[in-house]
Formats: sequence, C-alpha cells, structure tokens
Amino acid sequence: MTGFKSLGFIGLGVMGEGMCGNVVRKASVPVHGTDLDPERLAALAAVGLVPHESIADVAAHAECIFLSLPGGPQVEEVASAILDRPGQARMVVDMSTAPASLARALARRFAEKGIAFVDAPVARLRAAARDGTLSIMVGASQEDFETVRPYLSFMGTDITHCGDVGAGQIVKILNNMVVFMNVHALAEALAIARAHDVDGQKLFDVLAMGSADSFMLRNAGMNSLAVDEFPLGAFPTAYALKDIGYALDLAEDSGLKIDGARATAALLKETGEAGFTKEYYPVFLKTIEKNRK
Repeated sequence: MTGFKSLGFIGLGVMGEGMCGNVVRKASVPVHGTDLDPERLAALAAVGLVPHESIADVAAHAECIFLSLPGGPQVEEVASAILDRPGQARMVVDMSTAPASLARALARRFAEKGIAFVDAPVARLRAAARDGTLSIMVGASQEDFETVRPYLSFMGTDITHCGDVGAGQIVKILNNMVVFMNVHALAEALAIARAHDVDGQKLFDVLAMGSADSFMLRNAGMNSLAVDEFPLGAFPTAYALKDIGYALDLAEDSGLKIDGARATAALLKETGEAGFTKEYYPVFLKTIEKNRK
C-alpha cells in the first residue's frame, strides 16, 4: 500500500488532542477531524485541522483515519459509521485501548470493504501525547505496518510491531495492567508509611535509589500519591477500571487465575463507587486509607 494524500483523526480527548496536534503540524497533507466537543475541535482547527461535523464527512475526505476513543463501545460505533459510508478511506488505525477480539472482528469487516485495519494503542502520559514521544504498539500485517509507520512517527518515538491485528491491543492492555498494579503497590506502601509517621516523600525518594525504582514511582508516585493530588483530566479511575477489565478478560479466556490484577480491579471498583470515577486513578489511595481499621 502506498502513502496517503489525506488523513483523518476522530477523537480529540485526553490523549487524542495532543496526538492530533502533532499529526496536523507534521503531516504534509491535509488532516480532517471531528469530535463531540466543539471547543476541542475549534482549538485544533486554529492550528490547521480541517474540522467536520460528522464521521462520514471525515471519511469522505480522508484516506487514512486515526481513532482515539474512550474504549471498545465507542470504537465499534465509530467504525460502524465509517463502514456505512467509507468515502475515501483506505485504512483505519485504532489508537484507542479496546479488546483484541474487537480489533480482529473489525479487521474482518473492513477487509470486506477493501479497507485495511490496524490496532495501534499508545502508552505513556498525556505530556508524551503533546510532545510526540508516545510508545505505540502495533497489530498489523507487515505491509500495513510499513505503510502506517511514518504517520505513527508523528506521534511516537517508540513504535513496535507486536504481531498481527489484535497483538497491539494485547501488549497495551498488559502494559496497563502492570502499571496499575505497580501504582497499587506504591499506594499501599505509602499508606503503611504514613500510618507509622514516616514521610511519604522520603519513602519514595529512598525507593527511587534502589531496586524498587520505576517510571510510575517517579511519576504517579512522587507527583500524585505523595502530594495527594489527583486531578481531573488525567487518566481517570473509570478508564483504569475498563482497561484492567480487558486484562482480566484475556486471562479468563486463557484459563489463567491472576489474583493480583483482580485485587487491583476490586480497589479501582470500590474507588469509583465512592465517587472518584473522574479523578486520576491513584486516588485509590483514599480508599486504602479510609479502610484503615
């Protein structure tokens, strides 16, 4: 497959806004986009995005369409809209986090229309989306990977071909599972330290000097847990619960019992039920400390 004369981007949320901004600034072809939030759409239109009111309008103008959506239901809805009116679309690249089974099912549906489908979920923080330094995990044929890789490089610095369609989602889902479990362990360590009158920042400073060091310690640990800041607009509890649910589904499909991930999922669920669905997910520290006997 050759390169594209036009691009599309659907979904300008927490990660999509920065990702789309990089595509608009770096691509040498027009970029067409849409979002449910008119303010986000207008903000990107100000830097060069061609705004549209509907998914069909984007498909009518874009040969390759990138998706950055909250989860599986939204991906399926948008994909179905493209399938109904594919316009100029030759490839659809889903950069959301969604079930691998959905990616494979959509690939079959798009193939019937002669359209390639690639799953390319992303990892790292919102700042990396803005800076164009994401890690991108790709599920695609070798040919489709080579075709889309130059465009993914607008958004990421580490682009890995994980295997056929669906493999990108599996690697991303497991990445998130490990991240959430890591932050869960950090939150429990912090709660214990505080209960014994040990300064949490001091704890994390010392952990960072030894084998307990990690990316999440230096980010979610030091910048969120230690200072009790769990902002809206960061990766929320609801999204974390969704993603770890995908990991549990993969385990169940494989007949594997993964008690650690289930414990983290239960903590996320309890935290959401306490009213913290929109806060940055390390807010589950509040649940741990609330349950102190």
